[in-house]
Amino acid sequence: MAPTSAPPPRTKGEQTRRDILRAAVARFGRDGYRATSVADIAREAGVGGTVPYAYFPNKEALFLAAVDEDAAAVIHEALSGAFDEPGQLDWQDVLLVGLLEAVERHPLARRLLAGLEPEVTPRVLHVPALEELRKAAAERLAADQVAGIVRPDVDPATMAEGMVAIVMSLLMSVVQLGLDATSPYAASVAAVLESALKQPPRG
Repeated sequence: MAPTSAPPPRTKGEQTRRDILRAAVARFGRDGYRATSVADIAREAGVGGTVPYAYFPNKEALFLAAVDEDAAAVIHEALSGAFDEPGQLDWQDVLLVGLLEAVERHPLARRLLAGLEPEVTPRVLHVPALEELRKAAAERLAADQVAGIVRPDVDPATMAEGMVAIVMSLLMSVVQLGLDATSPYAASVAAVLESALKQPPRG
């Protein structure tokens, strides 16, 4: 087998965009949208004050790109452990815990979930990385159907979409209200999901 070639080096423009986006994630996460200027981000990225406009048409576009970037990082971190074990029945709980832990490392995503950026809070359920999460959940549900763990009469894609919406709603509730206020409902939510998915007993 021929060795795989290394990915081509990033161009200077791509690296500059990456630096600006990284600085935007950090600055918006720390200070919020209103208190952050494009000049602040440019300074933090080590570029001239007008350079970000070569990559993003305005502050709002830069902010939305930063939100998508940080949300994707949260979801990728959570996905890394949620579906590791085939047949694991509590993967929804593992996913939620993974998301909660990841959000603590990503202040911008946490600001959004906490409702501190109300103009873009509705975007929470529409970040591009959530499509990857829905796809992964649907694939896991389909595999569990084949294994006889999940009932065969549910559509994996539809169920995955609903489950991701529930998980994201729970995540927002925990971030906004705190774990102490929401944990008493965890068992009830788990019971609802289990009853919706579980293969009914034979006989």
